[in-house]
Amino acid sequence: MSGFHVERNGTTAVLTIDRPKANAIDAATSKAMGDAFAELDADLAVRAIVLTGAGPKFFSAGWDLSAGEEFDSDYGIGGFGGFPELPNRATPVIAAVNGMAVGGGFEIAMAADLIVAADHAQFWLPEPALGILPDAGAVKLARVLPPHVAREMLLTGRWMDATEAARWGLVAHVVAADELLAAASSLADAIAVSAPLSVAALLDIERRTVHLSTDEAMAALKSLESYRRAIDSEDAVEGQAAFGEQRPPVWRGR
Repeated sequence: MSGFHVERNGTTAVLTIDRPKANAIDAATSKAMGDAFAELDADLAVRAIVLTGAGPKFFSAGWDLSAGEEFDSDYGIGGFGGFPELPNRATPVIAAVNGMAVGGGFEIAMAADLIVAADHAQFWLPEPALGILPDAGAVKLARVLPPHVAREMLLTGRWMDATEAARWGLVAHVVAADELLAAASSLADAIAVSAPLSVAALLDIERRTVHLSTDEAMAALKSLESYRRAIDSEDAVEGQAAFGEQRPPVWRGR
């Protein structure tokens, strides 16, 4: 498939952006990625999706300036990058940042549920120096970094390396480049141990309560459909039975 390719390994799918030289994404690629993410999200056999870039230099340079498209083009069902705005996404996405995450590429990484970075990876938002704005970055960066750190990155365009990103909690793990996909796959395997309805509910709870106070979120929690689906499921019965019988649970997603 032009612009990216998908590989499956057990319960994990790996989507690799492959657009030399910088893995920049145009509207057509973003739309196709959205369709691919939607298909993977609907596949009950896929428990986690790893997103990475081809080559050692770029995770993604973000929006493809050379495509000559409008900044606010239609990027497809999942928004720019395929998954950040995918409705009701139930499958965790792990960004395996293999190099520079620039502009929209950084915003895509921020939208992932977990980030694993190669030790040479760097994060950068250059948009203000180009006379434009990092839409998602302007909103989200101060939610994933201390506000004063986010503000410095946004206003000055400075780079952040993987070690600093890990220190602030933006990145979960920093590993050698040749260990990156193995580390991301290990996280994916750990997710697959948990019940799929519980994982989906946790993503949904965060999505629906992030704007609420703690008291408001707790009050709303038990009325969420995803919460009830998990708590009242056959898998909830199976999980507790398996724990009592000291055996691995057999999840059925119902």
